Amino acid sequence: MTTLYIDADACPVKEEAERVATRHRLPMKLVANGGLRPSRNPFVELVIVPDGPDVADMWIAERAKAGDVVVTADMPLAAKCVAAGAQVLRHDGSVLDEKNIGQQLAMRDLMADLRSADPFRQGGGKSFSKADRSRFLDALERAIRKAKGV
Repeated sequence: MTTLYIDADACPVKEEAERVATRHRLPMKLVANGGLRPSRNPFVELVIVPDGPDVADMWIAERAKAGDVVVTADMPLAAKCVAAGAQVLRHDGSVLDEKNIGQQLAMRDLMADLRSADPFRQGGGKSFSKADRSRFLDALERAIRKAKGV
């Protein structure tokens, strides 16, 4: 059965993902280090992992498989999930797959190098928009349909 995994720390689309999971009657796992309220929705399970670097990512990576959908902004986690055969989406609806994950990892590393080399180059990216939210909902719907067909 398809499971929807959400890398929930700082995820701006938890509510949208919950609505889609409920409509499809899919189990959804919100994985975080804490600070989230449990949902009353029977399809949603809040998984609290111990504090520590990448503990939530490791929890998801150990479980995600072909037929599952993962929502994350973390590129190393995305790469592991893609390798396991899961459908992977960013919060803005962009799809991460075997065709683009290598490039995304390289870009992540390049940006980290640039930030460390220039202390004045610290900024966050663009703000999250209504259009991003809409793209995410559309992409999640497509990913779930594709995952269910596996």
